Amino acid sequence: MGMTITEKILAAHAGKDEVRAGELISIPVDMILGNDVTAPLAIQEFERIGVKTVFDPDKIALVPDHFTPNKDIKSAEQVKIMREFAQRHGITNYFEIGRMGIEHCLLPELGLVLPGDVVIGADSHTCTYGALGAFATGVGSTDMAAAMATGEAWFRVPATLRLIYYGKPRPWVSGKDLILHTIGRIGVDGARYMAMEFAGETVAGLSQDSRFTMANMAIEAGAKNGVFIPDAITDEYVKARARRSYKFYTSCADADYADIIEINVSEIEPQVAFPHLPENTRGISDVADVTIDQVVIGSCTNGRMEDLRVAASILAGRQVASHVRLIIFPGTQAIYREALREGLLDIFVAAGAAVSTPTCGPCLGGHMGVLAKGERALATTNRNFVGRMGHPESEVYLSSPAVAAASAIAGRITSPEAIMGKGCLG
Repeated sequence: MGMTITEKILAAHAGKDEVRAGELISIPVDMILGNDVTAPLAIQEFERIGVKTVFDPDKIALVPDHFTPNKDIKSAEQVKIMREFAQRHGITNYFEIGRMGIEHCLLPELGLVLPGDVVIGADSHTCTYGALGAFATGVGSTDMAAAMATGEAWFRVPATLRLIYYGKPRPWVSGKDLILHTIGRIGVDGARYMAMEFAGETVAGLSQDSRFTMANMAIEAGAKNGVFIPDAITDEYVKARARRSYKFYTSCADADYADIIEINVSEIEPQVAFPHLPENTRGISDVADVTIDQVVIGSCTNGRMEDLRVAASILAGRQVASHVRLIIFPGTQAIYREALREGLLDIFVAAGAAVSTPTCGPCLGGHMGVLAKGERALATTNRNFVGRMGHPESEVYLSSPAVAAASAIAGRITSPEAIMGKGCLG
């Protein structure tokens, strides 16, 4: 019996010919990630261990992105802990404001995570890097501390759920719509502690940005990791960024899967997840009369160039509804600069949007877009739990950048076709 891509990566790192679902292994990691919420606790635990130095200062990335630019004294103190730790231990990959990006946009952009890697991060959306054909998963701060000391982490090898997407996508349907539809179909625990392996003819044609979006939300189905089989699109993305060698793995034809689900993409229309779970999805044609107060376009899920270009194509020459606040935050400084060069930021500002430096702030209700009681937001982020973006009696709806931009103009959740016309892709 052959192995899945997830099993092959884990076996290679374990120095074994094979591993199987359910097996416990301890393996070396290629990159460890922490942010301004999780890293300070990991640093505290690291210092309690009593080791003198980190295992490898080149294999740790510290990215203060959640409450930055610092929103208050407490957040400033959190970042100070990270900064001083990075200085003491010579951490190569410390990225603060001005160099900082949203961590899961930044690390792939800089070539710090690559195909075939094992990556752990004290952030649940570390699974994003599976879009490159890596094994990437979130861990707790104590596990991060132990890994910074030893260079290793332990895992129970996950079983794999294979998702095969086929058919031609409809206009305005992106990776965000595919993953929202998938979570709606299997539920927020439908892939609990499993590897979600994305495959099929439709996936083979997806852009790298859409792949990042889908892998990013694997955790919203309860998955241990999400992963794509790397191909020419992957190689085109990483070859100009890679700082070291990398390896493509693939799944064997006779690999053992826990389940295989086939999805006809041609039947999927733009999706919206209603409060208060990502599984509460509906096609846009089933959404009626939902007025909104705020629209957020950005985050580690949809803050990349493809997302901004789609939003700009809809917003160009139009105005955001007078009662709607539109906040747009590019994923990294490089994305921000490219959007500036292409004139996208001018389009956003002319339409009535506020454009932010990269930050996670609005996504988790931290700052720069907190909701008041009774308010509704439509966001391209990944979670819409109770109180996720502010007051516990506010509501968060999730969508793609296309639906978000169209809805900002309409003042209510609507389809891009309602703004642009049928068959028009901007």
